[in-house]
Amino acid sequence: MKMYICSIAVLFNCLIAAGQTNNKTLNPLNTQKIITGADRMEVYLPLLKGKAVAVFANQTSMVGNTHLVDTLVKSGINIVKIFGPEHGFRGSADAGEHVGDAKDSKTGIPVISLYGNHKKPTAEDFKGVDVLIFDIQDVGVRFYTYISSLEYYLEAALENHKPLMILDRPNPNGFYVDGPVLDMKYKSFIGMQPVPIVYGMTIGEYALMLAGENMLSKEANAVNAYNITTKPSKDTPFHVTVIKCKNYDHKSKYVLPVMPSPNIKTMQSIYLYPSTCFFEGTVFSEGRGTDKPFQIFGHPAMPKNLYSFVPKPNAGAKSSKCFYQTCYGWQIDGTNEEILKIVNGKIQLKYFIEAYKLFPGKDSFFLKTNFINKLAGNAIFQQQIKQRKTEADIRKSWHPGLIKFKTIRKKYLLYTDFE
Repeated sequence: MKMYICSIAVLFNCLIAAGQTNNKTLNPLNTQKIITGADRMEVYLPLLKGKAVAVFANQTSMVGNTHLVDTLVKSGINIVKIFGPEHGFRGSADAGEHVGDAKDSKTGIPVISLYGNHKKPTAEDFKGVDVLIFDIQDVGVRFYTYISSLEYYLEAALENHKPLMILDRPNPNGFYVDGPVLDMKYKSFIGMQPVPIVYGMTIGEYALMLAGENMLSKEANAVNAYNITTKPSKDTPFHVTVIKCKNYDHKSKYVLPVMPSPNIKTMQSIYLYPSTCFFEGTVFSEGRGTDKPFQIFGHPAMPKNLYSFVPKPNAGAKSSKCFYQTCYGWQIDGTNEEILKIVNGKIQLKYFIEAYKLFPGKDSFFLKTNFINKLAGNAIFQQQIKQRKTEADIRKSWHPGLIKFKTIRKKYLLYTDFE
């Protein structure tokens, strides 16, 4: 078995070789079965035998109908630690809710929360660990925090010279790229890199970009050579490897088997999330406390002839805006295909622009915290809305950044693109 020492410049070609799939375009209804990286156990299981393994996972980390951790334990793999992201390892915590360290009730394995004040693993966290795994279903939106967790995990792995295996999963919003590119002055956990809101990459592709474009810490960026094999083997060491999906490309419309967080409950909400999450930066309810968050949004002060709803505490939202108040606004409903037609491969600003237009208290529309600037990744968007800029004008301002990002993105794609 040969070992390939790959520089960043040729990393893409090496990873293409590691798990090559045919590039036949999938139709939008996803009639060919997409096989996730986690499902390809014959490829990565030999790499884990006899190793002490740490797994970064949540409720989406499934192999068929069984959780990855349970599957690996049953297969005789020594899982010594579990890391969990926002919403926790089992995925039941509210957005932003503190999740402490614990033991997994099913397996007894220690669970370390990588959220709150402890977002990045330490050398102590990795003590006694031989190999790291990352397997989480993302939604492909910059302000969804799983790519931030991935970044810290990847960074810590390289800094501590721990091999990292990323089990890739399809991006349900991977069929387009859109939105303002983050201005690094507004860097936060909901936006850590200069990428647009919808970046059109899988978790694996995104990780390659972070490493290839030196977007990590100085220590992690210094690890500039990767050991990649065309056929992963127990006897061939690696720094980072991506176990690719099969039968997936960026034209695919992948339907998630498990919803990724308590307030992303439907595929329709996943498609609308890049557009309607802007309401988190306002006094409006974004539908938390209803059965359709991010499909329903409104406020008590809006015109009474609009759609009405009353948000209340539920399992996914114990506290939020406008609870127990009758709100007036919009409900965007329909089949997956109908919502995809509404989205039409771009962020829809019409709802946000119309909401500002109809809201009587313009000075109180945006939260005083200016959280909207973190969501948009700049301070310009808020001013554009206040100045009543048209959607076309706002989108035009995104164009230069998108062109630059798309050029970078192309270098790290592991699957056929949508254009």
